[in-house]
Amino acid sequence: MDDTAIQTSTPAQVESVIRRLSLLQHGDVAPSPDPDVAPLFPGFRFDTNLVAGITPIERNGPLDFRITRPDGMRGWIINLTIKGAGEVFDGTNRFVVRPGDLVLLPPGAVHDYGLAPGAEDWWHRWIYFQPRAYWGVWLNWQQQRGDSFFMRCDDDTLFADLERSFDEVTAWSVNRDLLSMELAMNILERVILLCAKKDRATAPPGHFDPRLLMACKFVTDNLHRPLTVAEIAQEVCLSPSRLAHLFTQTLGRSILRWREEQVIQFACHLLLVSPSPVKQIAAQVGFEDPLYFSRVFRRYIGCSPKAFRAEHGRAME
Repeated sequence: MDDTAIQTSTPAQVESVIRRLSLLQHGDVAPSPDPDVAPLFPGFRFDTNLVAGITPIERNGPLDFRITRPDGMRGWIINLTIKGAGEVFDGTNRFVVRPGDLVLLPPGAVHDYGLAPGAEDWWHRWIYFQPRAYWGVWLNWQQQRGDSFFMRCDDDTLFADLERSFDEVTAWSVNRDLLSMELAMNILERVILLCAKKDRATAPPGHFDPRLLMACKFVTDNLHRPLTVAEIAQEVCLSPSRLAHLFTQTLGRSILRWREEQVIQFACHLLLVSPSPVKQIAAQVGFEDPLYFSRVFRRYIGCSPKAFRAEHGRAME
């Protein structure tokens, strides 16, 4: 890829971030109140369904430090390098990312990255997100680096499309109202699909079993009721053991664990868009016992359903 045009193009958003970072470096402004700058520093709470931005690292600048999260995060992060070079440690090996490279970090994957040795800058766009229920099979790329995934985009047209989409996700997500966040999620879904399409185009025969997608769709169409592995397997004409193996091999988790994750994400959505009490929402997602629902919800999200609604519901108004 010829990245000359990429490196000489400085969008207004990047110029604005760099200007505020310059003020920060000289002690003229604090990072915490600034929604574009705050997520770039350690200590920011990624406790919403979607946060996006751009990190323009310059050597010896205020962002020239390594991000280290040994236990990863609760959500996913997709990272697109647009200028310079960064170094990523996957828990075992280090590798360099350059313009057009994408890194996808699942929940729990180690985060350890920063400016590459010898590089003068590393600009990367990023999106932190909780995936929609049916995205799971699209988030399993062929090329793995430790617990994370890597993809090289060597098509200039696709790269431009992806960068534009990353920028649009960021622009919509800062508004925080419900419809803006839905638009941001829809554009993010396009990013996920573009990456999955590129990944599948180079997949060897047999890499992906379409019955897995059928199983995922059946699960997400029936999040309101309990399902057994045998029921799901029967729906897609597989044995329970074969389906369980496919799920673990492709998605890195059991089918019941994956289903539970989707149920909780559906519950998060209902908590934000519905005025129904928590007890009723628990029933809508298949939990007869609201106390058990609250325990499972807390395990995934880190707070109770009521606390989640109180914090994020206000932000979405």
